[in-house]
Amino acid sequence: MIITISGFHGTGKSTIARKLAEELKYGYIAAGQLFRQMAKDSQMNLEEFSEYIETHPEIDQEIDQKTSQEAKKGNMVLDGLLVAWKTKDISDIHILLTAAEEIRVKRIAQREKRPFKEVKKETLYREKSELDRFKKIYNIDLNDYSIYDVVLNTGLWTEESVIRIIITVIKEHMKFIQQEV
Repeated sequence: MIITISGFHGTGKSTIARKLAEELKYGYIAAGQLFRQMAKDSQMNLEEFSEYIETHPEIDQEIDQKTSQEAKKGNMVLDGLLVAWKTKDISDIHILLTAAEEIRVKRIAQREKRPFKEVKKETLYREKSELDRFKKIYNIDLNDYSIYDVVLNTGLWTEESVIRIIITVIKEHMKFIQQEV
């Protein structure tokens, strides 16, 4: 089974996806981690790297390709903004995590031990860059939720509750598939 966890920055997608993979004993890959590593390797901060790749679409395509290759191994949890869209033909369940902007920025600022205003500026810049880039490169509108099986606001529950909800969704999905066979 291949499960995609998507959402904007600070929704908890990496934390939830990682813990979900551990719980299910599945593999895990994070498109965001690939992005951050490429930024670091290029000696750029995230805002600079986002700006740079606006004119270098091959970088987004490389991240998408690596993620899709890993997904084909099966029993994977994929974490990233585009993973549901880029693996829609091979993945089983698409989950979108949401949270209010204020909550998301606060989470990132606490995690990175950086000032809220600085993180907000960078996060909103990255998100606008991604919305524009992905529309231009792939004709994907990240505000179109139609591909997702579940949309879950992580600002309303604890981390443990979110994982329990997703595990329940997966179990119910598996039961449904078995009934269909």
